[in-house]
Amino acid sequence: MPSRRRIRVLLIVLTGTIVVIALGAALVERGLVWPNRLFAARYDVRGVDVSAWQGTIDWPAIARQDVDFAYVKATEGSSFVDREFEANLRGAREAGLLVGAYHFFSFESSGRAQAEHVLATVPDDEDLLPVAIDVEYYGTFHADPPDASQVRPELTALIETLRDHGIEPVVYATRSAYDRYVAGHFPGTPLWIRSVIVPPTMSDDRVWTFWQYSNRDRLDGYDGEESFIDMNVFDGDLDDLRALR
Repeated sequence: MPSRRRIRVLLIVLTGTIVVIALGAALVERGLVWPNRLFAARYDVRGVDVSAWQGTIDWPAIARQDVDFAYVKATEGSSFVDREFEANLRGAREAGLLVGAYHFFSFESSGRAQAEHVLATVPDDEDLLPVAIDVEYYGTFHADPPDASQVRPELTALIETLRDHGIEPVVYATRSAYDRYVAGHFPGTPLWIRSVIVPPTMSDDRVWTFWQYSNRDRLDGYDGEESFIDMNVFDGDLDDLRALR
């Protein structure tokens, strides 16, 4: 039977461990600690992705903070347009960043209708990075994700319709959405993976093109409801990124 002294020591160690874990989680939640920063520092090309949640953005200020590219939200579903899309597209370009638009994929609209909405909204400009499709859970779908047999055909229709118009889209996904809907499918499509605690490993051993390493970073230059900004790296140099256009 363990002695009382040993039990007290074990309780102290256990309590200390819980406190350290809780403190670490709180620091990450508040954006004060970035677990991936050292790993992301290996990559030379860094970028942000933004939407109306960041409010009015001072793009020259963003560009001065070691930011090379930006993806700005354009559309969602089959009808929604981000209210800051045009301003962000113009501002990021004028600040000298490489810029692309992203579409938030809806589980409630057909893939073809979403593609037509993207094509009607995002300008067909040669200097833009390829459109990115953001695949992640939202609302009640966090607790009850739709089955892959429902989602994958619509995602396929969206991708193929964009390809028919000369666009090879990038597919962004959270780790769980990637494993459910993307892994093992869409060969040749550039991948953008969200992994904000540890460096990404792909369940199907594919290579990522973009990595969102933080969703709770802070930069100077925006004033929206969202105090954090998403940070990303590109696996290549600036010439490689330009070649995606």
